[in-house]
Amino acid sequence: MTLLLGDCLDVLRTMPDSSVDSVVTDPPYGLSFMCKRWDYNVPTVEVWTECLRVLKPGGHLLAFAGTRTQHRMAARIEDAGFEIRDMIAWVYGSGFPKSLDVSKAIDKARGAEREVVRTPMTPRSTAGKGFSNELDERPWMRKARANGYHEHAGDAPATPEAQQWAGWGTALKPALEPITMARKPLTGTVAANVLEHGTGALNVDGCRVGTDDVLPKMSGKAILGGSSDGWDRPWKNDPNGLVRRQAAADAAIEKLNTLGRWPANLIHDGSDEVVGLFPSGSTGSAARFFYCPKASKRERGEGNIHPTVKPVDLMRYLCRLVTPPGGIVLDPFMGSGSTGMACELEGFDFIGIEREPEYLEIATQRIRRAQSQ
Repeated sequence: MTLLLGDCLDVLRTMPDSSVDSVVTDPPYGLSFMCKRWDYNVPTVEVWTECLRVLKPGGHLLAFAGTRTQHRMAARIEDAGFEIRDMIAWVYGSGFPKSLDVSKAIDKARGAEREVVRTPMTPRSTAGKGFSNELDERPWMRKARANGYHEHAGDAPATPEAQQWAGWGTALKPALEPITMARKPLTGTVAANVLEHGTGALNVDGCRVGTDDVLPKMSGKAILGGSSDGWDRPWKNDPNGLVRRQAAADAAIEKLNTLGRWPANLIHDGSDEVVGLFPSGSTGSAARFFYCPKASKRERGEGNIHPTVKPVDLMRYLCRLVTPPGGIVLDPFMGSGSTGMACELEGFDFIGIEREPEYLEIATQRIRRAQSQ
């Protein structure tokens, strides 16, 4: 394990070419999340160019992004020379809408005051343990702690115009985070690249999704694909061809029943809200997708103030998907160290870079905890 303090671009420039097997990272989304300076913009093309350089040929990059800035993140990754291979969606039901109440905004703009409503403080807020030190020190938070309640404008519109636009907002509830999957160009064919560098392929069997369902044998056409008109066309002059293809279909079903389902480009948190979106049944339920909830308070660890902690099980799955056994995973935006914890538990070597000293200390402690496990 190598944990480095510094700006990732400066640190990356000191690393040798083709020295890591994969890059798995949760970089800034460029949303100014919680007014954090480090989230002012998505990483530059220069950063991704350095990631490309230190990756072995065929090495994969997995980079989280926000739905509003995914296009910019992916474009910069592509401009650096990566091939965009896919986009994985991590879907969850615990998102909270950050929407402007248009009706309230109209009343405020017209100087109309709504009836003031008081809501009680939570035990956490009363104790002065808000989301961050900056939030705790804001005047309205100090006043609320002193009074024991929050004061805010109620829902009843104060003007006719506000009444007209009651119920209108500016944002949807966040329910997914996209993960860009990209790959450094291969040296020759996939087979040649894998044999020479150990990179270029995905660990499909190592990331299959376990299921208790036992699927019955199906026709070769149903499991391997092909239209009803074209299924037997290639085999018209080869009676044994259909038999061989049906045998391949049977083998695929047997593998699915034994090892699990083929990994998909969708991951969900297992919440009732998300699972309820999927139809029920052995072939249509959410059980066909890998599921992982958001990081719990226990998983985050005591004193972990990082605002965007990713669950370790999710990072284990992603690292395993794109990294050969015993390989080196690079995270240039280490944060609180979930990727490093995942690598420790999966048996990968890890290089983590973090600019903020307080986050580096948190990551160090969390990775040590993983080592003790």
